[in-house]
Amino acid sequence: MASGPLLLTPGPLTTSDATRRALLHDYGSRDPAFGALIARVRARVAALLDPTGAFTCVPMQGSGTFAVEAMLGTFVPREGGLLVAVNGAYGDRIATLATRIGRRVVRVEHTEVQPVDPGRIAEALAADPGLSHVAMVYCETTTGLLNPVDTVADVVARAGRRLLVDAMSAFGALPLEGREPIDAVAASSNKCLEGVPGLGFVLARSAALAGCAGRAHSVSLDLHDQWVRLEKDGQFRFTPPTHVLAGLDAALSQHAEEGGVSGRGARYRRNCAVLTAGLDALGFQRLLPDTLQAPIIVTIREPADPKWDFSRFYDTLVERGFAIYPGKLTVAPTFRVGCIGQVHPADMERFVKVVAETIADLGVTDLRGVAAGEV
Repeated sequence: MASGPLLLTPGPLTTSDATRRALLHDYGSRDPAFGALIARVRARVAALLDPTGAFTCVPMQGSGTFAVEAMLGTFVPREGGLLVAVNGAYGDRIATLATRIGRRVVRVEHTEVQPVDPGRIAEALAADPGLSHVAMVYCETTTGLLNPVDTVADVVARAGRRLLVDAMSAFGALPLEGREPIDAVAASSNKCLEGVPGLGFVLARSAALAGCAGRAHSVSLDLHDQWVRLEKDGQFRFTPPTHVLAGLDAALSQHAEEGGVSGRGARYRRNCAVLTAGLDALGFQRLLPDTLQAPIIVTIREPADPKWDFSRFYDTLVERGFAIYPGKLTVAPTFRVGCIGQVHPADMERFVKVVAETIADLGVTDLRGVAAGEV
């Protein structure tokens, strides 16, 4: 049974009993059984992207952002350049990371409610032959917006460049293939795979990664060196998060039992459908239309009612068994509700009922969203 409220957030998530039980085993980092666990996790994760063996899974200690920075620093040459498609906080973070580590960055800006425009990416690449790589976010967690990775990949391929993908909030539940010209995909243990926090990983095209020796800006975030060591003797270079890896191993078994990417994604879509229908019926206003909404996290405009108080709303929901997430937008005040983790449609039905009771208790009757600029 879950302890604490059900986490309707983008991660960390509510995990299963089986995943939590796996954390109770203490592994030595050089234990052969733990080495076998590392190899099993790497193979399972890589197969979710590409069953042909062209990609290798390189796990990295730390959050997903550690993995993104490792990907950028290892793959983008110091003499190259990175085009970053930005339409939210996580695209902006990619640009910030790449700039901080000394890579030349060109940003292609979109609003927070616009999907990445492949035509603008093509124009920017044509205008700057020195750009060697493109980076983008698959599901922009700022809003829950789904970006057109396949169409952008086509544009990048035609331009003869390479593509790096931040798939944190998508990997394991939304379809993604290791097609050309993708060289690397970054994700983490505690999103759609439903493990616990503490491990990022990069799915790297082995042929491309082999050419990245000595390129990284950091010792601890050097994907190439981490990969070489893992391939040599199956070990991390530095102390691995043993319990996190054990939890991920158990979570991957459950992922397979649920039907893999398609099965996990189907449950999340059902969760999202129940959630959005219920909140729409109550009168809340969603930020995104259905055509742009990924079944990962839903962004809701905060009501304009003067009695609305997000802190009181949040605290009351927690008391009644649910934790949500504050908004991260600049265009308007919002809050977010996640559809991922060990959450099922019946949980979403209960959540909508609790939301209705909570707004009634708070005296909130006008649920029309605050307009942009009225922050």
